[in-house]
Amino acid sequence: MDAPLHYLPRLPHRKDFRIGCIGAGFIMRACHLVAYRQAGFNPVAIASRTPAHAQAVAQQHGIPRCYDTIEQLLDDSAIEVLDIAVPPDKQPNILLAACRHNSHIRGILAQKPLALSVAEARRCVEACQAAGIALAVNQNMRYDQSVRAMKDLLQRGWIGEPVLGTIDMRAIPHWMPWSENLPSLSTFVMSIHHLDTFRYWFGTPERVLASTRPDPRTRFPHNDGINLYILEYDNGCRASAWDDVWTGPAREGCAADIAIRWRVEGTEGLARGTIGWPSYPQRTPSTIDFATRRQPNVWQQPRWAEVWFPDAFIGTMAQLLCALEEGSEPEISGRDNLETIALCQAVYTAAREHRVATVAEFLQNSVG
Repeated sequence: MDAPLHYLPRLPHRKDFRIGCIGAGFIMRACHLVAYRQAGFNPVAIASRTPAHAQAVAQQHGIPRCYDTIEQLLDDSAIEVLDIAVPPDKQPNILLAACRHNSHIRGILAQKPLALSVAEARRCVEACQAAGIALAVNQNMRYDQSVRAMKDLLQRGWIGEPVLGTIDMRAIPHWMPWSENLPSLSTFVMSIHHLDTFRYWFGTPERVLASTRPDPRTRFPHNDGINLYILEYDNGCRASAWDDVWTGPAREGCAADIAIRWRVEGTEGLARGTIGWPSYPQRTPSTIDFATRRQPNVWQQPRWAEVWFPDAFIGTMAQLLCALEEGSEPEISGRDNLETIALCQAVYTAAREHRVATVAEFLQNSVG
């Protein structure tokens, strides 16, 4: 019980892989590149659909080459790794274009969601495989420190067999302008974090029950705002989340109660935690408390200084670079991520059609 929890990512031995960055929005500017400089990674070029944005980010982060077009960056034969951070409806075409430049590109870190359907995501995965490119997906909540610590608890057996996992999100996202044009809002932009986390902790569920309603605060038309869902596993485990992007009229004059809390109960113990993201840009670390029958009536409460945004983005790039060093599959590979996309589709469909949905139906329908 004295062994520290493993909550930090494994880092590559070689940190000078030449990274070409595509996209110059908030997530690239304030998360990816901040984390890469912190870790000693090597971004050497950047391009964006808006060249002026790329130029500003290049200057801010000391990136030596800035291209006017994405095609020009893809033609740069010095680039070994692509880091893509563009809207999900634009990403598949960029991934497919990158596969046509496969003579020098060894790995790609794609943004989540990889695509907005399993069929489209599978097309990207298979194109990268055919081109010999290692594809990883930036499911960055897997590298939130409390989420990673919880995974370590499960692997060590201190909690026993998982019985119930819950995530209670009461937080207000900033919806980017590009999200207004997507067929799904909360499911593929916000809930995908929690759905992938449940997959990371417990595996892929067999069945999904879900309900959704529009968010009163979000003015543009959308179907899925506040998402409620239950995941069923054949082994008996259950997982559930309340993805509440309304939280009450906290922006309209009401006292606020904004937080993200999670809990995992097992046959031998339980753990509870918080996610510090709602306080961004304030650096608020996520937390974990846990108790186990092996040490009766004691709560363990490890703490750390690292935070999800931006520190977790070290891990998402690091796992791809480690895979390239070792010739192995990335921890968050594109092929594994097909099941996260299928789970998102199952949640969205279960809510829209008022029925039980399965992950298998969306994986099977995407083949062929």
